Amino acid sequence: MEKMIAFCGIDCAQCGAYIASMTNDDELRKKTAEEWKVAHNFDFTPEMINCHGCHATDGVQVGYCSMCEIRKCALAKSVQNCGKCTDYPCTTITEFHKMAPGTEENLRA
Repeated sequence: MEKMIAFCGIDCAQCGAYIASMTNDDELRKKTAEEWKVAHNFDFTPEMINCHGCHATDGVQVGYCSMCEIRKCALAKSVQNCGKCTDYPCTTITEFHKMAPGTEENLRA
């Protein structure tokens, strides 16, 4: 699958929630929920693992993605991603890059 870069630089095409949603893979939903429970210390359930990608406007984003400030800002500015924003790099995206390896490189590519 080709890259599908979110506003912040995450590659949605590599995300378990996105893949499970696009392929309707309930086993991957279960696996992703279990992995995210540990990684994010939150009680994810397989039913929560549904996402159509960061750029989707149909309201199907998983967990924090639906209320993400980076996503809200990029949508409001109508930019393809933060790397295309005239304010890049702002404090918000710089802090995010520290927590999410590879995202800065994705935006620069």
